[in-house]
Amino acid sequence: MRISEKQNIFCFEATERSSLGVFQKTLSVRVIFELSKSKYILIEDTETKFLKSYREPSTIPFIKPKTEYINFTNLFLTSQPKLCSHLKLNLQDIPRVKTITKEDFINNYFKPQKPVVIEHFIEDWPAYTKWNLDYIKKVAGDKTVPLYDDRPVDYKDGFNQAHAKMKMSDYVDLLQREPTRYRIFLWNILKEVPQLQKDFKFPDFGLRLMKKLPMLFFGGRDSYTFMHYDIDFANIFHFHFEGKKQCILFDQNQNKYLYKVPHALITREDIDFSNPDFEKWPALKKAKGWICDLNHGEVLYMPEGYWHYMRYITPGFSMSLRAIARNPKNLSKAIYNVFIMRNYDNLMRRLKRQKWIDWKNKKAITNTNRYI
Repeated sequence: MRISEKQNIFCFEATERSSLGVFQKTLSVRVIFELSKSKYILIEDTETKFLKSYREPSTIPFIKPKTEYINFTNLFLTSQPKLCSHLKLNLQDIPRVKTITKEDFINNYFKPQKPVVIEHFIEDWPAYTKWNLDYIKKVAGDKTVPLYDDRPVDYKDGFNQAHAKMKMSDYVDLLQREPTRYRIFLWNILKEVPQLQKDFKFPDFGLRLMKKLPMLFFGGRDSYTFMHYDIDFANIFHFHFEGKKQCILFDQNQNKYLYKVPHALITREDIDFSNPDFEKWPALKKAKGWICDLNHGEVLYMPEGYWHYMRYITPGFSMSLRAIARNPKNLSKAIYNVFIMRNYDNLMRRLKRQKWIDWKNKKAITNTNRYI
């Protein structure tokens, strides 16, 4: 939904009441209404991004007393409404195709470096019917896996250093039992579970894929990655299995608006890209990006150096296949990142410790706010 200047947005906490009168869960809710028309109110559950439309009653709900039941919805207020500073990012839907030929992919997406979701490309893979969390638990349950969460970077952490470890069987149980921030990041299936390679094949998109680097990524409901881009500026084909995840992308031309942390591959970690605060991060209003929901069996193509934020709407996992950057400028950036930037950052962490991390986070703000 596109928000116009004629709309006001109010935020409040509410409890959702079922048809049986049972209170189910607490939600963060945004009420959106047209000042000019005043005919409908849209209630948006900011957790699921689901929009519900209701006719406007004689009394607008956000001026009602605290905890008063809104009789035209199933919501019960638990906090005073106020004007939101959280608005939508300027995102357009990533194009979707049912399937695609090599020629169409090269001409329409690779050469112009535009993302695309391919919906039915892998239905002939055994993985399409076999790969789910129960299957992974069966074939890899005894493996110890590295886990990552959303804690801020600490100077003591090494590059991509795991925050915890767990048996895969226990991790799958955790994913299926309850929400968790723990994710698996860059898990090499050829090395860890070679038999999984029998379930997929390397597709011919017209690019030479790096066949030694098929990586798996897992996440629980509402877990997410920080906005980042990959160190090698690779062309990435991201295949999703079980459930749904939201993907937000930006190209490198948007760097100046994203609060990029210097000498790093991430933006400020305290930005919620699913619901950004434009009062705190005003430059984000100028950033132009892409968004999609990725479902089981779909593949997302992310061009070279694209920023990506991934949020698991439900528990699930994905596999990435990669092709080396073909643009000479991007390839040179990849070489710089791997051999210079990463080593320099590790050196400064050892020398300046947390002061280095704090300085980088401050520079992300001052560098970006020049473009407001």
